[in-house]
Amino acid sequence: MDAFGPAVLRHLGETNEHSLMTGLSFLTALFQVDSPAASSIFAEEGVIENVMDAVDISPSDLLCQEVAHLLRQACGHKACRTIITPQIVRWLAFKSRQSADSVLQSASSVALIKLTKGIATDNTENGARKENTFPGDVRTEELKEKLVEVIVSEQSTAYTDAVEGLAYLTTEPVVKEDLSQDQAFLTKLFSLVPTSKASKASKGATSKPPPGDLNNTGLIFGIVLVICNLTSFKPRLTDEQKQVEKLKRMTKAGKGFSDAEESNSLLDNDDHVKRRLKRLITAGVLPVFPAAIAATDSAGVRHNVGKCLLSIVEEKENRGQVLQAGGAKVLQTIIKKTYSTQPESKEANVSAMDLEAVQALAKLAITSSPVQVFGPNVGQMYDAIRPFSTLLQHSSSNLLQRFEAIMALTNLASHSPDVSSRIAKAEGLMNKVELLLLEEHTLIRRASVELICNLIGGSDEAFERYSGESANSASKIHVLLALSDEDDLPTRLAASGALATVTVAPSACRVLIALQLEKHRFLKLMTQLIDPSVLKKEDEEEPLETNPGLVHRGVVCVCNVFKRIKDVEIREKIAKEAVECELAKALVQLVQGKGVVKDPALLQLAAEALKALIDNK
Repeated sequence: MDAFGPAVLRHLGETNEHSLMTGLSFLTALFQVDSPAASSIFAEEGVIENVMDAVDISPSDLLCQEVAHLLRQACGHKACRTIITPQIVRWLAFKSRQSADSVLQSASSVALIKLTKGIATDNTENGARKENTFPGDVRTEELKEKLVEVIVSEQSTAYTDAVEGLAYLTTEPVVKEDLSQDQAFLTKLFSLVPTSKASKASKGATSKPPPGDLNNTGLIFGIVLVICNLTSFKPRLTDEQKQVEKLKRMTKAGKGFSDAEESNSLLDNDDHVKRRLKRLITAGVLPVFPAAIAATDSAGVRHNVGKCLLSIVEEKENRGQVLQAGGAKVLQTIIKKTYSTQPESKEANVSAMDLEAVQALAKLAITSSPVQVFGPNVGQMYDAIRPFSTLLQHSSSNLLQRFEAIMALTNLASHSPDVSSRIAKAEGLMNKVELLLLEEHTLIRRASVELICNLIGGSDEAFERYSGESANSASKIHVLLALSDEDDLPTRLAASGALATVTVAPSACRVLIALQLEKHRFLKLMTQLIDPSVLKKEDEEEPLETNPGLVHRGVVCVCNVFKRIKDVEIREKIAKEAVECELAKALVQLVQGKGVVKDPALLQLAAEALKALIDNK
C-alpha cells in the first residue's frame, strides 16, 4: 500500500470525474494483482463514501460502470465486505435491474452475487447459520435471468461479467438444473469459445472475426467453470466422512436449520447430474473442450477441462462420444503440459487436481482398446505410462484412482510386449502393484494380479522378477499360488495364468517342487484348478468353482513342473503325493474325456504330465 496508496487515495478523493475514474480503474486492476493492498486502500476511511456520493451527484454511464466494476472486485474479499453499506447494496440492486446498460447491469449483478456468497461463507466460518438470500430484495432467479439474457441477446461487451456471475450462481443446484434445461442458452454459451480457423475451414464455415471479448482468457475460463459446475458430481465420501456429515446435519437441525438445504441438495444427486450431462452433450458441449484448450494457455482452463471430462466419462455410455469428439487427445494435451515441466528421471511432482485429467484418460483406456484411445502411434501409449503410474502411486490417490490406473495399465500392457516392458520398468510401479496384491478389497487384488499376469507374459523384466533364482522371486511365486486359491474366479484365473507362464522357467519349477515337499499345498491347489470334484469335501464346505480356463492353467503348471523333475527320489515323493491329493485321478479323468475340457491339445498335455510323473528314467 505504501507504493500505491497515497496516489490512489488522492485520485479517489477528487470530485472531478476524470481523476475519480483514474483512481477507480487503477484500484480495480490492483485487486487482481495485489488484493491485500487493494483491500487496505478500499477500507480507508471516507473512500467508499466519496465514491458513492460521486455517483449520486454525477451518475454518468462510465462512472457508474467503473464503480460497479470496483465493487465487483471488492465484494470478493472478506475485509471489504464488512464495509459494504445498505446504501451500496440498494445501489447495486437498482443498477442490476436496469436494462439500458448491459455492462453496468452485469457488473452490478456479479457484485451482488459475490457479496451474498461471501457473506454466507463468512457466516459459516463464524459458526452462524448460512444464508443464501440476496440483500436488497434481489432474488437468485432474477439475477440468473438477467445474466442469461446478456448471453442469449449477444450483448458482447458484458459477456465476461455475465459469465463470471453465472459461474458463482451455478454452485447452487437449482440454478444448475434450470440452466441445463435451457438449450438456447447452452448453445450460445458454448459458441462463445472461439474455434480454430482450421476447424472452421474443414466445415466450410465462413471466417468472421469474433467480438473483442471472445478472445479473453477470463471469458473462456468462466465458460469452462460454468460447465464444470453443471457437470460435477458430489464428492464421494468414505464411511467415516459420511458419519461426520451426518453429525453436522444433526447439529444444524438442533440450531434450527430448515430442510430447504437438504431438499436443494437432492438436485445434486447422481441421477440429476447424469441427466444434466446428457443435456449438455446434446447441446454440443464436447467440442468446447478442444476449442478452449487451443484458445488459451491458462492452467485454470486446463484443470477445469480435465475435471469436466472426468465427470462426463464417469458414465460409460458417454465415453464413445468423448472419443469421437477428440476428448482423449484433449486429455493427452493437458497431461503433456503438466509433465512438460517435470524431470524425466524424478518422480512427478503433480497435484491432486492434475490427477483428474489422468483419471479421465484412464477411464477411457479401460473401456476401449489402446488404439481407439491413443491412435496407431505407439509413442502416445508410451507417453501415457508415466501419468498412469503417477495416478497409481500418488500419495493423494484414493482406492478408485489406483484401481482405474491398474486397469488402464493392464489394457495398455495387452497391446504389445514393448509397451508391457516399458510399464514393468516404470519407477516404483511393480512394487506398488505387488503391495496391492495383499489389499483386502477384492477388485483391487483382482486388478493387481491381472496386471502382473499381463506383464509377466509380455515383459522379460517382469518374467525374470517372478522366475529368477532369488528368494524374492520365490516369495512372489508363493503369493501367486495363494491367489490361485481365492474365491474370486477372475483373480484365480489371472494368478494361475501367471503361474503357468513362469513355470516355463526351471527355477520357478524348483520353487514349486520345494514348496510342495515342505508345505504340501501346490499339488492340492492344482487339483482344485483341474477338477475340484475329485477332492474330499469337509462338512459344509462349498466346492470351488472351476472353468475351462482354470483347467488349462492347472494342466500347464503341473506338466511343466513334472517335466522338470530329474531326481528319481523326488519324483517318487511327488507321484505319491499326487495320488494322495487326487491330482493323478483328476488328470486321468481329464485324459479319459470326463473333465470339463475336451480340447485334444490340452488332453495331450495332461497325458504328458502323467507320463512325466511315472517316468523312471
